[in-house]
Amino acid sequence: MPINVQQRIGALPARLWVAMEAKKIIRDAVTHVTLMRQVAADKPELARAIAEIKNFQAKRFAGSYSDLLQSDLYREAALFFLEELYSDKDYSERDTQFARIAGALERIFPEQVVQTAVSLAQLHRSTEELDRAMAEEWMANAHLPEVTRYVLAWRRVGGRAERNRQLTTVMNIGNELGRLTRTPGLRRMLRMMRGPAKLAGMGALQKFLETGFDTFAEMGHAVDGVKHFLDTVKAREATLIDQLFDANAVTCETKIRQLLGQTQ
Repeated sequence: MPINVQQRIGALPARLWVAMEAKKIIRDAVTHVTLMRQVAADKPELARAIAEIKNFQAKRFAGSYSDLLQSDLYREAALFFLEELYSDKDYSERDTQFARIAGALERIFPEQVVQTAVSLAQLHRSTEELDRAMAEEWMANAHLPEVTRYVLAWRRVGGRAERNRQLTTVMNIGNELGRLTRTPGLRRMLRMMRGPAKLAGMGALQKFLETGFDTFAEMGHAVDGVKHFLDTVKAREATLIDQLFDANAVTCETKIRQLLGQTQ
């Protein structure tokens, strides 16, 4: 007879149960993303389309938050989100390290960062799936202007629920980083982890954690600084998601062009 979740939780220490679930989620996500990347590598046109979609979305994010990127208080946080969550850069190294960390969460990293690692893996998986689907539509409409291609790809892929889950996961990561900065002694612990993380081949993940921690700690010096930043991202992304699904195509294309224009 199968053992249900509650039975298994009751049979294991809570910390061990969390670690086991985290390992499975991270390994599944990394395996899935790796397979998608291997398929794309065998299809140069698809790989190019995925890269173009990611590049376009990175420029759109920079446009959406041009004011935050110019703000003394929020610049580093906006850059962190742009480079670590909305970037078109290659995450292969971090993916490989994620596969390693799956079996070493408890041994190397403090318990407080486990959920952040899980959320990051989940975000990467959903992002890659959506970008791959959009790339297929992007290729099918190569004769159209770039903005038109993007809006059309977004609408044909659909997935409003998945888009909203993706945004929720981004918010989770931000909130988790904010909570980490309020954990006594964690910054010192992260510094002490540099050597072990490097020896274990987890330097990229260590860098992500330290950069995220420092960025949110600095922003947290202002009253409601972290909350204001995250609320701003959530409101703007949610509004854009609704517009891309509900507004007419001309309105959507005009909005995207306006955002891209903010990066000039």
